[in-house]
Amino acid sequence: MSYDDVEIEDMEWNEELQAFTYPCPCGDLFQITKDELRMGEEIARCPSCSLFITVIYNMEDFAGGSDPNTKKGLEPSKQQPVAVA
Repeated sequence: MSYDDVEIEDMEWNEELQAFTYPCPCGDLFQITKDELRMGEEIARCPSCSLFITVIYNMEDFAGGSDPNTKKGLEPSKQQPVAVA
């Protein structure tokens, strides 16, 4: 069972960890990356204890298509075109 449900807007982007974070009661931070969100993951885990939270977010904000980077100052993805022979 999840410790709590947290909206992505209530989480903070941590540049050092390259992850969205939220304070854990143990003193560490729940963490979830943009890649995990793009893959549909909704569980942010604490690396120091067994607690986890369910992240409430709109998957469309992290999928391709419309530019999700206009929301919450998200960084643009660094995708490079690939030539296929």
